Amino acid sequence: MHCCDVILYVRLTNEWYVRDSSRKVRAVFRAKAERGERLGARAPYGYRRSEDDRNRLVVDEEAAVIVHRIFAMCAGGMGPSQIARQLKSEQLLCPAVYAYQKFGITHSSMNLETPCDWSESTVAAMLENEVYLGNTVNMRYSTKSYKDKRRITHPREECLVFEGTHPALVTREVWNIVQRVRQNKRRPTKMKEQNKYSGLVVCADCGATMVLHRAHTMKPTWNNFACYTYKKKGKEVCTAHYIRECVLDEVILEDLRRVTAMAREHTREFAEYIGGRQSAEIQREIRRLERELTAMRKRGAELEAIFKRLYEDRVLGHISVEQFQMLSGSYTEEQERLAVEIPTKEAAIRKLRDTISSTDGFIAKAKRYTDITKLTPELLRLFIQKIVVHEKSVKYSKYSEQTVEIHYTDIGFIGETGEEEKPQQEITA
Repeated sequence: MHCCDVILYVRLTNEWYVRDSSRKVRAVFRAKAERGERLGARAPYGYRRSEDDRNRLVVDEEAAVIVHRIFAMCAGGMGPSQIARQLKSEQLLCPAVYAYQKFGITHSSMNLETPCDWSESTVAAMLENEVYLGNTVNMRYSTKSYKDKRRITHPREECLVFEGTHPALVTREVWNIVQRVRQNKRRPTKMKEQNKYSGLVVCADCGATMVLHRAHTMKPTWNNFACYTYKKKGKEVCTAHYIRECVLDEVILEDLRRVTAMAREHTREFAEYIGGRQSAEIQREIRRLERELTAMRKRGAELEAIFKRLYEDRVLGHISVEQFQMLSGSYTEEQERLAVEIPTKEAAIRKLRDTISSTDGFIAKAKRYTDITKLTPELLRLFIQKIVVHEKSVKYSKYSEQTVEIHYTDIGFIGETGEEEKPQQEITA
């Protein structure tokens, strides 16, 4: 055997050994993940490893207090960068340094020269980590191979999720509020104030978010919302849908009190009404989606037949290669689009069928909040999904009627008399 052959043989042997070892390690990790065991080497901030079972997480009371504060600040309208600045100003140890000083655990990002240097990314990652709900989420990340170490992030539906594996630090209610706040990332205005309605107020005609206009030169009572599309593209595309913030405050507060009182004082009738209405709405939506899905599947079958005929014509020499490619090009694009849309539509139908009325949850919240005197960001996102503002019945009229629809989380829109067809109306002044 020549020297070059020996070298090649050794390289191939090493390659096979490394590849085989990688497969075995991956198999071990996959088996642990499927059993619901934590794969992380360190306990998340707010937890520590149990002394009896190193794979079990228990609450670290000192850090848990900070975790509670972080979620509460976010629910109150603060973003990750603001929260990070607040924690830094209070000289609280960042997670990496805290773990080192308390448990002797080192971290590559640790910097002992700046022990209180909380970062925006650290706070954002905590606010999105289901570990604080008490869940273990495995297989969130992976690499392509032992040669390519770049990390791949998997969508949640591809992960292995195990609920209730350890004590939760935040309630599902607070978690949902925080996720909604994070979806509508809010930026401070030039007045350094947050818009408590950010992302909640939408235009009834174009569906765009309404933007809040305020300035130091304006009286607070003249702060107002206007359609984003109108402000950016003009009256040719949409209208202003102008409404003052103080008027919106009055409308929301009054209706919130009314609906929560209905839920508390007439619990059985309220639950029956919401349950019956939701059931009817869901069935209508399911039927609509099923019709669309049937049409998509039918079109998919037609495309299969078309491709089969084109292929037969190509094999028999009835058409040239160029003609086959030209004819099949557009059909291929349509087939690829259907391959994406059909599973999406199927998932939407499954989700609707699995939907269970959350009326009991809304009633429970209504019984906890019996004295609502002021609107806060937490309160708005706890109860309200969106606020739809219509244009005035007479444009630019100071005293014209203007419809505002308040859609509540989990139960939808509740009209004045319990009829969703009758929207709420407010006289602007």
